[in-house]
Amino acid sequence: MIRIYVPAVTGNSGPQAFHRYNRVMFSSDVAAPVRHRVVVLSLPGVLPLELGIAAQIFSMDPNYELTVAFTRQAAPVARSAFSVTGPAGLDAVETAGTVIVPGYEDLDTEVPGTVLTALRAAHARGARIVSVCSGAFALAAAGLLDGRPATTHWQVSGRLRRQYPGIDVQPNRLFIDDGDILTSAGVTAGIDLCLHLIRIDHGAAAANARARALVAPPRRTGGQAQYVDQLRSQPSSDELAALREWMLGHMAEAITVDDLAARAHMSRRTLVRHFRNETGTSPMAWLTDARIDNARELLETTTEPIERIGRLTGLGNPASVRAVFHRRVGTSPQEYRTLFRQKVNGEIPLVSSGRGGRSRQEDSDG
Repeated sequence: MIRIYVPAVTGNSGPQAFHRYNRVMFSSDVAAPVRHRVVVLSLPGVLPLELGIAAQIFSMDPNYELTVAFTRQAAPVARSAFSVTGPAGLDAVETAGTVIVPGYEDLDTEVPGTVLTALRAAHARGARIVSVCSGAFALAAAGLLDGRPATTHWQVSGRLRRQYPGIDVQPNRLFIDDGDILTSAGVTAGIDLCLHLIRIDHGAAAANARARALVAPPRRTGGQAQYVDQLRSQPSSDELAALREWMLGHMAEAITVDDLAARAHMSRRTLVRHFRNETGTSPMAWLTDARIDNARELLETTTEPIERIGRLTGLGNPASVRAVFHRRVGTSPQEYRTLFRQKVNGEIPLVSSGRGGRSRQEDSDG
């Protein structure tokens, strides 16, 4: 039996917060409704945090009846640090109103046929199917994501797209609600998705109260693109490596495809074809992502105003910087800076602005 320990604390989190949530949901003179049954399906190599997120959120909610189901006894978690087990097996999925598949580590191992059959049958009878992180690969293997939008952890989103080309993989999203099937990005994005489920089922007040109990924001701004190490794609060959290096060193300048073609001694069409073959994208899209990567670094490590960052990176005026950040990163430059700014010994470090120029400290964020 899985038990979750909650320390006896008071304040805005812990048991007292859960009691406040219960008061939001239930009046003392109204009988509690029939609880919605949630089954968390733990696959071998399950990622423990993803498993714990779903179990924590729904096991302590009076509106839900939680069962954690296992495909075998003493299933090891990722890295085999320990094992988890419980009395419920795969047959628990047969009566679930919602099935949640947390992420698991070994994506090279085939998902057992019995699991795929159980997921298909649950979906066919109307159960809501949910994945967290790499759990999307199990849904994909069952054919449940064909022709649908879906997301997963950004580190494996490219693999999901290559392995299952029929899925509309959207790597920038924290979660995607496609009605009866919902998928989330990695790790803590599972919290966002679980709170979303509560919001759907019981309204914003219930979801907000549960978020306070979890010490989590009710809604996060932006998508998971803001957490990706580097937006620009990595090349598969080095034929145009010198050209890309030149682009990184001159990103503050106005650059056109014709300029790049001239430097590479190629026609415009040949350059675009070769560049796409090496990077998977066009020269100007790659350059824009490189400029955004440089701007992100400046926002994290300096106090340069947005206007200067736009000039240093070639992204343009502040309005253009904000527009490209919203489009590619899913948040504003100021929100990104607030979330990710680094401090060294309490001070913002003075760093190079990258290859496009030197950076200096400013008092204003712009």
